[in-house]
Amino acid sequence: MMLQHFSYKKMFADSDLPGWIINFYYQNKHYTADYHKDGTIQWAHDAPPNIAKVEEMVHDLMTFHVYE
Repeated sequence: MMLQHFSYKKMFADSDLPGWIINFYYQNKHYTADYHKDGTIQWAHDAPPNIAKVEEMVHDLMTFHVYE
């Protein structure tokens, strides 16, 4: 299962400080988290099932969108 409707925005608007707020759907449930510059993910509410696989997908997307 893939992440759907993945989006991110800077945690600190109008700043170059690293940190992003991420949102996506996984298994028809919405998830929000803070993605920190060291790659740690702090879930806003419940963490998704298969957390290791989900975090791997998030890291791949962030690498592609933010760090490229």
